[in-house]
Amino acid sequence: MAEEPHRRLAGSLRGLLDAGLATAQIRLELLAVEAQEEKLRLSSLLFNTMLSAVFLGFGVVFLAVLLTVLLWDDHRLLALGAGTVVLLAAGILTARNAAREVRRGSRLFAASLGELARDREALRPRE
Repeated sequence: MAEEPHRRLAGSLRGLLDAGLATAQIRLELLAVEAQEEKLRLSSLLFNTMLSAVFLGFGVVFLAVLLTVLLWDDHRLLALGAGTVVLLAAGILTARNAAREVRRGSRLFAASLGELARDREALRPRE
Protein backbone atom coordinates (compact mmCIF):
# COMPACT_ATOMS: atom_id res chain seq x y z
CA MET A 1 0.00 0.00 0.00
CA ALA A 2 2.90 2.33 0.57
CA GLU A 3 3.79 1.99 -3.07
CA GLU A 4 0.36 3.26 -4.18
CA PRO A 5 1.13 7.00 -3.58
CA HIS A 6 4.49 6.58 -5.30
CA ARG A 7 2.83 4.99 -8.33
CA ARG A 8 0.27 7.78 -8.50
CA LEU A 9 3.01 10.38 -8.15
CA ALA A 10 5.10 8.69 -10.85
CA GLY A 11 2.04 8.47 -13.11
CA SER A 12 1.25 12.13 -12.51
CA LEU A 13 4.84 13.11 -13.24
CA ARG A 14 4.82 11.06 -16.45
CA GLY A 15 1.57 12.71 -17.50
CA LEU A 16 2.95 16.15 -16.71
CA LEU A 17 6.15 15.40 -18.63
CA ASP A 18 4.13 14.07 -21.56
CA ALA A 19 1.99 17.22 -21.63
CA GLY A 20 5.10 19.41 -21.45
CA LEU A 21 6.77 17.55 -24.27
CA ALA A 22 3.61 17.71 -26.38
CA THR A 23 3.41 21.46 -25.83
CA ALA A 24 7.09 21.86 -26.73
CA GLN A 25 6.59 19.77 -29.88
CA ILE A 26 3.64 21.91 -30.96
CA ARG A 27 5.61 25.10 -30.35
CA LEU A 28 8.56 23.78 -32.36
CA GLU A 29 6.25 22.83 -35.22
CA LEU A 30 4.79 26.35 -35.11
CA LEU A 31 8.30 27.80 -35.25
CA ALA A 32 9.11 25.63 -38.27
CA VAL A 33 5.96 26.75 -40.08
CA GLU A 34 6.68 30.40 -39.33
CA ALA A 35 10.27 30.05 -40.55
CA GLN A 36 9.05 28.45 -43.79
CA GLU A 37 6.48 31.22 -44.34
CA GLU A 38 9.11 33.89 -43.71
CA LYS A 39 11.53 32.19 -46.12
CA LEU A 40 8.88 32.10 -48.85
CA ARG A 41 7.94 35.72 -48.23
CA LEU A 42 11.54 36.88 -48.34
CA SER A 43 12.38 34.94 -51.49
CA SER A 44 9.32 36.34 -53.25
CA LEU A 45 10.17 39.84 -52.06
CA LEU A 46 13.77 39.48 -53.22
CA PHE A 47 12.76 38.18 -56.65
CA ASN A 48 10.20 40.95 -57.22
CA THR A 49 12.61 43.61 -55.97
CA MET A 50 15.41 42.46 -58.25
CA LEU A 51 13.13 42.20 -61.27
CA SER A 52 11.66 45.65 -60.69
CA ALA A 53 15.16 47.08 -60.21
CA VAL A 54 16.26 45.66 -63.57
CA PHE A 55 13.22 47.04 -65.40
CA LEU A 56 13.44 50.43 -63.70
CA GLY A 57 17.16 50.60 -64.41
CA PHE A 58 16.65 49.97 -68.12
CA GLY A 59 13.81 52.47 -68.18
CA VAL A 60 15.88 55.19 -66.53
CA VAL A 61 18.84 54.60 -68.85
CA PHE A 62 16.63 54.81 -71.93
CA LEU A 63 14.97 57.95 -70.58
CA ALA A 64 18.36 59.56 -69.98
CA VAL A 65 19.50 58.65 -73.49
CA LEU A 66 16.24 60.00 -74.95
CA LEU A 67 16.55 63.32 -73.13
CA THR A 68 20.20 63.66 -74.09
CA VAL A 69 19.43 62.99 -77.76
CA LEU A 70 16.49 65.43 -77.70
CA LEU A 71 18.60 68.20 -76.17
CA TRP A 72 21.86 67.36 -77.97
CA ASP A 73 22.14 70.56 -79.98
CA ASP A 74 21.40 73.13 -77.28
CA HIS A 75 21.60 71.70 -73.75
CA ARG A 76 23.31 68.32 -73.76
CA LEU A 77 25.37 69.06 -70.63
CA LEU A 78 22.27 70.26 -68.81
CA ALA A 79 20.42 67.08 -69.77
CA LEU A 80 23.30 64.87 -68.63
CA GLY A 81 23.73 66.83 -65.39
CA ALA A 82 20.02 66.79 -64.58
CA GLY A 83 19.83 63.07 -65.29
CA THR A 84 22.80 62.45 -63.02
CA VAL A 85 21.28 64.47 -60.18
CA VAL A 86 17.92 62.73 -60.48
CA LEU A 87 19.47 59.26 -60.56
CA LEU A 88 21.76 59.96 -57.61
CA ALA A 89 18.86 61.38 -55.58
CA ALA A 90 16.72 58.34 -56.37
CA GLY A 91 19.58 56.04 -55.34
CA ILE A 92 20.07 57.87 -52.05
CA LEU A 93 16.35 57.79 -51.24
CA THR A 94 16.14 54.10 -52.07
CA ALA A 95 19.17 53.32 -49.88
CA ARG A 96 17.62 55.26 -46.97
CA ASN A 97 14.35 53.35 -47.35
CA ALA A 98 16.20 50.03 -47.40
CA ALA A 99 18.20 50.98 -44.29
CA ARG A 100 14.98 51.93 -42.49
CA GLU A 101 13.44 48.55 -43.36
CA VAL A 102 16.51 46.74 -42.04
CA ARG A 103 16.42 48.71 -38.78
CA ARG A 104 12.72 48.02 -38.34
CA GLY A 105 13.46 44.31 -38.26
CA SER A 106 11.34 41.27 -38.87
CA ARG A 107 8.32 39.86 -37.09
CA LEU A 108 9.79 36.39 -37.37
CA PHE A 109 8.40 34.04 -34.70
CA ALA A 110 6.00 36.69 -33.37
CA ALA A 111 3.14 34.18 -33.12
CA SER A 112 5.35 31.63 -31.37
CA LEU A 113 6.61 34.20 -28.90
CA GLY A 114 3.03 35.22 -28.18
CA GLU A 115 2.01 31.61 -27.62
CA LEU A 116 4.95 31.02 -25.30
CA ALA A 117 4.05 34.14 -23.31
CA ARG A 118 0.47 32.86 -22.94
CA ASP A 119 1.81 29.46 -21.87
CA ARG A 120 4.00 31.05 -19.22
CA GLU A 121 1.10 33.16 -17.99
CA ALA A 122 -1.09 30.07 -17.72
CA LEU A 123 1.57 28.22 -15.72
CA ARG A 124 2.18 31.02 -13.21
CA PRO A 125 0.71 30.33 -9.78
CA ARG A 126 -2.50 32.17 -9.09
CA GLU A 127 -2.76 34.22 -5.92
